[in-house]
Amino acid sequence: RARSLAARNPLRPSALSEPTDAGAGERGFRGHEAGVQSFRFSEEPGPGAETAVLEVHVPQIGAGVSLPGILAAKCGADVTLSDSSELPHCLEICRKSCLMNNLPQVHVVGLTWGHISCSLLTLPPQDIILASDVFFEPEDFEDILTTVYFLMQKNPKVQLWSTYQVRSADWSLEALLYKWDMKCVHIPLESFDADKEDLAESALPGRHTVEMLVISFAKDSL
Repeated sequence: RARSLAARNPLRPSALSEPTDAGAGERGFRGHEAGVQSFRFSEEPGPGAETAVLEVHVPQIGAGVSLPGILAAKCGADVTLSDSSELPHCLEICRKSCLMNNLPQVHVVGLTWGHISCSLLTLPPQDIILASDVFFEPEDFEDILTTVYFLMQKNPKVQLWSTYQVRSADWSLEALLYKWDMKCVHIPLESFDADKEDLAESALPGRHTVEMLVISFAKDSL
């Protein structure tokens, strides 16, 4: 059955200034109110069936809200949400997102990039790692790839799917990918009709340049 994603904006989010140098989950809390945008996930029914609509209410407060994971869980994926173990308030945001969206089965764990913790050691093999705009500060890049590399040891075919806003033409993952025996494939946004300035009836991404990457083991083939 065909699926469609439509966004509505009943509440206009407060205007946000440029992000600070805080951690990805923490950035949205500094000096900003939590604007709210409502997303509707609708499934076109078969003959004689009624349309199913799932409401997803999203506080616009940074990565800790885990919108990609919430939508993946709504689509039936077995999802684990994570944020820094050093930011308990961000983990609580993840849990509240699950409760708001009737997803009690979704696990929330604290994972700090670059740290080999009990939570990371006990995490089961993953198939896809979703990473929304995590490549924000260059000093975090290797910690992110270190964590991904550890997860690749559990499942060599796991892939990291990441979209990110281009903030500097001087930043590159090339050397780190070579160091950690990974490869990167650029996914053109037009290949899935996402090369617009106003996706899902929102004002995002606007005039920002957004790219999508798929990262995997260099010896594996996509």
